[in-house]
Amino acid sequence: MNNKGFTTRLIHADRLINQPESGAVHQATNNSVLFEFKRAQELVDVFQGKQTGHVYSRSSSSSTVALQNILNNLEGGAGAVTFATGMAAITATMLSLFKAGDHLILSRFLFGNTRSLTETMESLGISLSFVDVTDLTKVEKVLQVNTKAVFLETIANPVTQVADLTAIGRWCSANQLLFIIDTTMTPPNLFDAKSVLASLTISSLTKYIAGHGNVLGGAVVDCGTFDWSKFDNILDIYRGAAVAQWGLTQIRKRGLRDMGGTLAPDSAHAISVGLETLVLRTQRICDNALRLARYLQSHPKIAKVYYPGLADHPQHARAKELFKGFGGILSLDLADGIDPIAFLDQLKLVICATHLGDTRTLALPVASTIYFESSAEQRKQMGVNDNMIRMSIGIEDFEDLVSDFDQAFSHF
Repeated sequence: MNNKGFTTRLIHADRLINQPESGAVHQATNNSVLFEFKRAQELVDVFQGKQTGHVYSRSSSSSTVALQNILNNLEGGAGAVTFATGMAAITATMLSLFKAGDHLILSRFLFGNTRSLTETMESLGISLSFVDVTDLTKVEKVLQVNTKAVFLETIANPVTQVADLTAIGRWCSANQLLFIIDTTMTPPNLFDAKSVLASLTISSLTKYIAGHGNVLGGAVVDCGTFDWSKFDNILDIYRGAAVAQWGLTQIRKRGLRDMGGTLAPDSAHAISVGLETLVLRTQRICDNALRLARYLQSHPKIAKVYYPGLADHPQHARAKELFKGFGGILSLDLADGIDPIAFLDQLKLVICATHLGDTRTLALPVASTIYFESSAEQRKQMGVNDNMIRMSIGIEDFEDLVSDFDQAFSHF
């Protein structure tokens, strides 16, 4: 099926990759917590990794494996693991692969909840350097002998900085470092993670993958580009015959099984169904976002618009080269004297809510919500201003979005 187009592969993935019973086009939802073995030795072999199978649904089930197979196929990877949320996926990866004494290089533009997690990591003895990942030279300067990985997002939320993914990927490969990319903002139809030598991708399936604001989920995909035999944090018990699986095995065991952030079978099914319309949704979202960014950029009551699709965006040329669309996140600074909370209260169609990747257009005041726990200095380093509004653009008719903004602006 790999010789077919992306959308064709996507909508037929469940029936062709997972081959559901009775001619179904979707894998059946399996809510069983336990799994029977007719021979005790088979249970032992599955526990010890000598045979594939399910022993307890906290670790795996046919429902979650079916979704993992689809996600891995779309990325062309070596395997995938799903989680209850995107933050569960990030937490499991960080705390199962790294330990006290390790050093990581992180984007200084990391999203608020991820940045909050880093404080826990530091309290456990993992040292971190936060740098401007739009510039490789800034990354190179903080390399240490104990550096294990670089972690960043493709497009930062909410200021939309685009990391120098190609250069950093080559540098990580040359230095035998893990290159971990949060691809939530750029699902696989918009961005090929393997092309920049990503080791692992992490994503919140809740957002563009599922797409309808009705289910939580997260995933880690091993892109198959990293030699795990060179990574000394893999425990001996997980150093099996298949070197390519060492990383995911440790994430599954220490991150999923031990921490318990399991994706529910019903959620896995909902995500699989939502995934089928990914291309249609993101095409419309990217088109609406670019048109709205251009409209807002010329508006006298807007001080600045942040969107990679605009020609004056600092990383516009890079985004054009890396992505097949500029994404659905658009932020703006209102003109002086316009309060973001008062402005949002005037919008009638756009929903004031904290979420991304929905079919509906959403907006919120950034500094007082998702970055409320960050200090003023941290917000400044990330480029977050007090009058900033972040929007996640939906699939509405463009004219209706413009009309809603026009009537909201008329009050100021």
